[in-house]
Amino acid sequence: MKKIFIVTGEHSGDTHAAHVVNELKQLMPDVIIEAVGGKKLEQAGVKIFHSNSNMGVFGFAPLQALISHINLAKNIIKYLKNDYKPDLVLLIDYGGFNLRLAGELKKHGINIFYYISPQIWASRKGRLKAIKNNISKMLLILPFEENIHKKAGVNAQYVGHPLVSQLNMDISKEKFIQKNNLDPNKRIIGIFPGSRKMEVNNLVPIFLKAAQLIFNNSKKVQFCLGIASNIDENLLNKQLDKFKNKIDFDLKIITNQSRQLLASSDIAILASGTVTLEATLYNTPMIVSYKGPTIVYLIYILIRYLKFVSLPNIIAGKKIIEEFIQFNAKPELIAKEALELIHNESKRKRMKRDLADIREKLGNKVASKEVAGIISESLNGK
Repeated sequence: MKKIFIVTGEHSGDTHAAHVVNELKQLMPDVIIEAVGGKKLEQAGVKIFHSNSNMGVFGFAPLQALISHINLAKNIIKYLKNDYKPDLVLLIDYGGFNLRLAGELKKHGINIFYYISPQIWASRKGRLKAIKNNISKMLLILPFEENIHKKAGVNAQYVGHPLVSQLNMDISKEKFIQKNNLDPNKRIIGIFPGSRKMEVNNLVPIFLKAAQLIFNNSKKVQFCLGIASNIDENLLNKQLDKFKNKIDFDLKIITNQSRQLLASSDIAILASGTVTLEATLYNTPMIVSYKGPTIVYLIYILIRYLKFVSLPNIIAGKKIIEEFIQFNAKPELIAKEALELIHNESKRKRMKRDLADIREKLGNKVASKEVAGIISESLNGK
């Protein structure tokens, strides 16, 4: 009877892990699984060794978070070494914690697989050495990552992106318009400023100013602000209150329908992140922007590995969508590009063709099935 221990650090990792567990139980009905996880893993029948609900640093004092992480790592190592003795540990995302944990577990001869690689392609290439030394198998969700890892000598395999199988593609634009009292004769511009404090404070003003400029030049548009489920609404409302008397267009606030909005938008204005890949899968033309502390950006420029920041451009290996980053994150530039996408039909069609090509590159693998199959074969000696 084989034993697996899974370590996740946040809600998304818990969700991905639960999908893998459900597939594993189909292949290995007698497998025993325990985890650092949350409700999704618990619902999948996994015994929770420690809840991951408070593992994120948001809401924690940094020192308190650090101490909590150190103590948790010590408890995991002690439990796995002395009591549980797993046949395999599966780490999922959460690179800052999991990579350090892997280094300690490796000292005790524990077999470690890693699903959803810590970021190495944007700015943290130095992590590859730790991955090579400590991880038995790296299971990747972005196709370009495989070559980067293999060049560094890592035993790595692309298993497909989980969004490909998990994203709901059966969304009716007509129903979305009716539900939210939108005008079917106007184009929908979806605005997605992210959920982190820095993103809300920096991007909401830029995106709303861009929206005003777009509206000034094209009245056949309507704007919808997509609210992430984990956003601090008080923080968002503070920014929106500043613009009550500065915009003369209607802004529809869309809650708990982010993906429906993304799929229904004629154009999306987005913070850089996973949402750009969701927009790609929905074949939604987009504009990407991001702005953070200047010192952080300057350090990033010095150590970055790839010249693009958005996943569609990185996967395509060329610029297919405009990126307005840091000093170029200006309302005028965003508005100009949006108006071109509105009025230049050939440009829209070209972008949609390029996004469809990226969808093809991602393939049709069901990531959770691939991961479960690889683990099952490994544990059964195949």
